[in-house]
Amino acid sequence: GLVLGVYSNEKDDGAAQFTSAGDAFDKLVSGKLRALLSLCGPSLKKGKTRIFHGLHQDFPSVVVVGLGEKNAGINEQENWNEGKENIRTAVAVGCRQIQDLEIPCVEVDPCGDAQAAAEGAVLGLHEYNELKQKKKPVVTPQLHGSAECEAWQKGVIYAEGQNLARYLMEAPANYITPIKFAEHIEQKLRSFSNVKVHIRPESWITTQEMGAFLSVAKGSAEPPIFLEIHYLGSANTDDSPLVFVGKGVTFDSGGISLKPSSGMDAMRADMGGAATVCSAIVTAAALKLPLNIIGLAPLCENMPSGKANKPGDVVRAKNGKTIQVDNTDAEGRLLLADALCYAHNFNARAIVNAATLTGAMDVALGSAAAGVFTNSSWLWTHLYEASILTGDRVWRMPLFKHYTKQVTDCPLADVSNIGKYSRAGGACTAAAFLKEFVTASHWAHLDIAGVMSNKDEVPYLRKGMAGRPTRTLVEFAARLSQDSHN
Repeated sequence: GLVLGVYSNEKDDGAAQFTSAGDAFDKLVSGKLRALLSLCGPSLKKGKTRIFHGLHQDFPSVVVVGLGEKNAGINEQENWNEGKENIRTAVAVGCRQIQDLEIPCVEVDPCGDAQAAAEGAVLGLHEYNELKQKKKPVVTPQLHGSAECEAWQKGVIYAEGQNLARYLMEAPANYITPIKFAEHIEQKLRSFSNVKVHIRPESWITTQEMGAFLSVAKGSAEPPIFLEIHYLGSANTDDSPLVFVGKGVTFDSGGISLKPSSGMDAMRADMGGAATVCSAIVTAAALKLPLNIIGLAPLCENMPSGKANKPGDVVRAKNGKTIQVDNTDAEGRLLLADALCYAHNFNARAIVNAATLTGAMDVALGSAAAGVFTNSSWLWTHLYEASILTGDRVWRMPLFKHYTKQVTDCPLADVSNIGKYSRAGGACTAAAFLKEFVTASHWAHLDIAGVMSNKDEVPYLRKGMAGRPTRTLVEFAARLSQDSHN
């Protein structure tokens, strides 16, 4: 199969505006493609397709897909590069049509941006069907032509990184337990000589005095794991690393503060923070990014049992602060409190944590963007600029003292794990809680609860767990590595 792009025609005189690959193919078939397209009526709208069969013996099926305007670029209102998003969407739609025709291989028009085209193809074809007997046919996308091989390969690596996060988040919680999560990541990193993976057991967590993390884990029969990854990509292994921290609750029942049963199955993806940061490091290693990255993922389940945290219990975090657990379903911040304290051991250039932390984040931004709470404008700028390129957007949220007061005004302990006004500004009070465990001057917390899954909002992702914002984290790390070189 072959996927070719066509731009929308401003004149609307019916003449198709092909990409250079489209033009070359049309010449190859003596103008038949252009003639057929003009017979089909008005020019193709963005993301819409036409399929033609029998035009050329090498490509029995050709899908032509609308790319929108030719000169689309950064859209200031939308905070993304519209041209790149149009390519991702168009290519994904085209590749899925080839898959529906059960054609095992598809060549993809680079559409002027081979990286975006590769991302569209690889993200668009991904589907979790490991446990089904009937599977969709596997389609292998390849670059059409040889002009932009390097950019295409980079796009494939970026997309495979996000697909790894999607795989981990989508898999059932009895398949991805804390230990299985850690082993899966270790296996992905095994071939890299400059990566060390430490799978820390419960005994180690205890010696580290991570009382907040252990208090969540003790409610489950599954033992907790603290996953620690060291990627030494910099020429100088002593360079200060970027530290990624990810919430790794492999299933969240809510604990004693039990969640409603409707939709609880989706809580297999409550380790989305760990999945995205670990996948970003796997991607950074594959891209050979020239910087050091440390990944930390506290992994456990949050379950109700005779040993579980009870509302009103007080636990002690690694830095000595006491925490009143007023709601056992606000458990992610307990894991992160200890992991963030530990992250300060590494003289980090920046600490970035990701977590499917609050339903309030989903209420605030929906699935349009991940919320970023940060004490560093430098860090914010890098994250924001990275997200414009990836189309996987971030939006800055407030870290006011106004919210800090709501978690530190606590009857029994130094901090409460929920704000005293309960639901008001829930994502902001959660961030204020985490800030109590951070002394680093460059720290960002990404609340990714709203972008955890995809219904139909991102057209180049199928329905299911989204693996967002893995590519933004990778692009951010890539920008940081350029920064240190300049």
